[in-house]
Amino acid sequence: MAPRFGARLVIAITPADVGKRVTTRRRVPGGHRDAVGVLESWHDGMLTVRKRDGSLVEIAEDTLAAAKVVPPAPPAPPAR
Repeated sequence: MAPRFGARLVIAITPADVGKRVTTRRRVPGGHRDAVGVLESWHDGMLTVRKRDGSLVEIAEDTLAAAKVVPPAPPAPPAR
């Protein structure tokens, strides 16, 4: 049987990253969900991420499977 290679899931954010853009993957029933946006807060085991559309995602710290800081989003293209 050939070896299977997969990505390592690492949680590489801390409360010190509040205000930075992050990507997160959390465990949910039936799989995983991803959220990318600005880490707005991290209090009492709950993270809040503001997505590009302005919506807030609340993530329980104990459901995180992976997370990291990512570069700022590219600017939106000019309106035509």
